[in-house]
Amino acid sequence: MKTLEMVHEQDPQPLPCDKDALKESIRDALIHAVGKDPRSATHRDWLHAVSYAVRERIIERRMYTKRLFDQEQVKRVYYLSMEYLIGRMLVNSLMNLGFYEPCCEALEELGTNLHEIVEMESDAALGNGGLGRLAACILDSMASQCLPGYGYGIRYEFGMFHQGIEHGEQVEHPDNWLRYGNPWEFPRPEKIYPVRFYGYLVEHRERGEPRYHWEDGEEVIAMAYDFPTPGYGNKNVNNLRLWAAKATRDFDLDYFNEGDYIRAVQEKIESETISMVLYPNDATAIGRELRLKQEYFFVSASIQDIVFRHLDLGHGLDKLPEMVAIQLNDTHPAIAVAELMRLLVDTHELPWRQAWAITQGVFSYTNHTLMPEALETWPVALMERVLPRHMQIIYDINFHFLNEVRHNFPGDNDIVRRLSIIDESQGRQVRMAHLAVVGSHMVNGVAALHTDLLKKHLFNDFYRLWPSRFVSITNGITPRLWLNQANPDLAALITRHIGDDWTMDLSQLQRLEPQVNDAQFREGFAQVKRRNKEHLAALVKQHMGITISPDALFDVQIKRIHEYKRQLLNVLHVITCYNRVRDGRAKEQVPRVTLFAGKAAPSYVRAKQIIRLINDVADVVNHDPANDKQQVIFIPNYDVSTAAVIIPAADLSEQISTAGTEASGTGNMKLALNGALTIGTLDGANIEIREAVGEDNIFIFGMNADAVAQLKRDGYRPWDFYAANEELRRALDMIRDGFFSPQEPGRYHDLIHHLLTEDQYMVLADYEDYVRAHEAVDALYRNQEAWLRKAMLNTARMGYFSIDRTVMQYAREVWGISPEGWV
Repeated sequence: MKTLEMVHEQDPQPLPCDKDALKESIRDALIHAVGKDPRSATHRDWLHAVSYAVRERIIERRMYTKRLFDQEQVKRVYYLSMEYLIGRMLVNSLMNLGFYEPCCEALEELGTNLHEIVEMESDAALGNGGLGRLAACILDSMASQCLPGYGYGIRYEFGMFHQGIEHGEQVEHPDNWLRYGNPWEFPRPEKIYPVRFYGYLVEHRERGEPRYHWEDGEEVIAMAYDFPTPGYGNKNVNNLRLWAAKATRDFDLDYFNEGDYIRAVQEKIESETISMVLYPNDATAIGRELRLKQEYFFVSASIQDIVFRHLDLGHGLDKLPEMVAIQLNDTHPAIAVAELMRLLVDTHELPWRQAWAITQGVFSYTNHTLMPEALETWPVALMERVLPRHMQIIYDINFHFLNEVRHNFPGDNDIVRRLSIIDESQGRQVRMAHLAVVGSHMVNGVAALHTDLLKKHLFNDFYRLWPSRFVSITNGITPRLWLNQANPDLAALITRHIGDDWTMDLSQLQRLEPQVNDAQFREGFAQVKRRNKEHLAALVKQHMGITISPDALFDVQIKRIHEYKRQLLNVLHVITCYNRVRDGRAKEQVPRVTLFAGKAAPSYVRAKQIIRLINDVADVVNHDPANDKQQVIFIPNYDVSTAAVIIPAADLSEQISTAGTEASGTGNMKLALNGALTIGTLDGANIEIREAVGEDNIFIFGMNADAVAQLKRDGYRPWDFYAANEELRRALDMIRDGFFSPQEPGRYHDLIHHLLTEDQYMVLADYEDYVRAHEAVDALYRNQEAWLRKAMLNTARMGYFSIDRTVMQYAREVWGISPEGWV
């Protein structure tokens, strides 16, 4: 840590953060920034006033952090991600900065309440799932650990969508999160970069080497919006820079004067569509093209900004690998490899070999999927039309790379075909994951199993070529949000017994293990869980009109709706338990509330069908007067704020993906940290969670990844499992024959046909063992003392899964940076 003198001769004194100072700032912001009389101000007015008062203090810290980084000439990390699921900003900022209580007191004296106004804040609609939440956790950790790290992404005007449930079906509504403005962002109209699409190439030769000029086409302006990201417990504030698309010309006066008002603004509308919506529907050619343009738009602006900053600080381009590390968060930003080469070769006229060495030295790549079909590819024809210069650069990268492959594997044409960045077998596609691997000096998986499978299968040929390039870095979560903020009662209980060092060193939680034998601590732990369940029950009643009992076991599956996540397996278990109740065979079952939440991609028909099935089953199960054991709830529009209510209340965490499909998972970590027991397969980080919490404190079922692969090789026949298990057969027949959809009996014929003939995620194969594991869950839950001990041990043994450990591993093994904070 180094000290930076905050106050220079020309600087004002930093704003104090005590109650009286905050009170004055809030009142001043309400009047002069929001423009409201305190006597008539609404909750939203107060929310904005408090946000502005907090923002003033954050931006001061941001300025001085930046000064220190410039002064010390530090190496910077740039994190490129299509998603940042940052949630609500106010409470997180107050807790990170350490003046949550003074702010509460200041607002009370002003006649309002923080707990009431924070509910008016929208979740920032900048992400959808685990990828975006991981990115947000990494930004939090870099700032908290004083690492010079910056995020880059897109400032989506609308999120993916706001999910409604109508007649059991998912309905997508615009997620207009910016409707009331955003007090946390700083527009930077001076930070603009041109981004080009389409056009053509003109080739000429200089000193015997080919050179290219990218001519004509369309140009869009990327304008920066900054979101300062404060670290926890220190004065360091890093930055998230998001790009919004702006037209090069907002208004065509000629068309306007002719009376063609639509064409007068057409260019503006078309240009700004690029940053309009997170993940446009790519089921159409137009949507797919827009998504490619989105990815290149944010990458191009980010790389231009990074290079500009590097040069502005007085460094030469040859020093880029020494001063800059760029992390590609999955394949979405992989085109950055070609974009940096374009800038180095075309704009700065570096020789190809030097430019390529710089590029490889700068980039590293995190892979987040094991499924080949989920790896991003783009048709060569589309790439040649939209990004002609980049397609030419990719051809050249591939040419040099395949020469290296041939030298290492002489005569092996098959490995050349498999490793090529251009896939010739699928109508000529650009493999973006291959581009990311080839263009990076390090590649990491996000769990031990995931990395092992990358080496053995998905990237086996790359691993044979460059074994030292691959590293495993297990994902983590931030305890500041997922325990300290989301579960304040449990955080307070922990702090009373072991102090508060755990917020920055989660391994300190292991000191809780002796407390398992302390009756007072156990009672406190149980009371916290009970209050959290009551809070969730109250919200379900308020928003959905459904009464659920906190006495029941809260069985939670909250994640993106996807076949490999196997919500279908959970539904089959619900139906099986329901049938046992109807048959009078449910004496051993404990009362259970099965909670689902998650969104399906708008074009993912089967995932949307699964949501409807869950709601159809819930409608029957919840309204059967003979059923006193079960309730099924689908909570709509799952987001960070919703998760922060559900996770502390959960008793059981469903992590039931087919082994070998989930890269890591972070929901499993959040739930276990908050005292939920996991039921899951040996997939992703579940394996490491089992090692951490102990085999007796987790419910593992089903095939492992090797068994899944073997069954596929042997020829999986799902019908055999259907025929062999009466309860499974009965549940599937009920769905197929319209028991849960009597008004449309054939609604799920295709779904059941798919399960009986294909079932690529082996739901039927794992069903019997899954039901058996749930019987063990019931048996343990009947012994509340034993369940409580295991829940406490889950919390106490989750220290390894801190994002701070993850980020420091990146810092040491990938980025080559160290803490550079100021005090």
